Amino acid sequence: MRVEYREGTLADIPSLARLRSEGWGEAEYWVPRITGYMKGEHHPQKALMPRVVYVAVENDIIIGFIAGHLTQRLECEGELEWIDVTRTHRRKGIATELVRMLAAWFIEQKALKICVDPGNDDARRFYAALGAENLNAHWMYWEDISVLLKDKKSI
Repeated sequence: MRVEYREGTLADIPSLARLRSEGWGEAEYWVPRITGYMKGEHHPQKALMPRVVYVAVENDIIIGFIAGHLTQRLECEGELEWIDVTRTHRRKGIATELVRMLAAWFIEQKALKICVDPGNDDARRFYAALGAENLNAHWMYWEDISVLLKDKKSI
């Protein structure tokens, strides 16, 4: 498996919507939502404009993506908005690499305290394995997301 990573573009939206629909409902719902997010027309609560999407590609097919933005939500500086990896490519380090890429972007933006809504127990375990802690009963966070880039072998 040779996976390449790059910044997402508007042309990727149908593939991103397909990935979101695997676990979160119909792709038709996600197309306008992802489009609005990437164009800066849809704003999650307390989101700021700087935002980014990264994709994982294998054989010209998007198999994973992550999206994040700066925020003022929950006294954090950034938020991991979405992450999805197609079922057939899970547990192969793709999601971890996507989180690291987003962490690097947050660091470039001088945002270290990053929050995420895990959505389910599997995601909660994944984020905890990457060093995220419980912020409250619903949210998790990294006090300093840069820890993900300091020692890649430890994760």
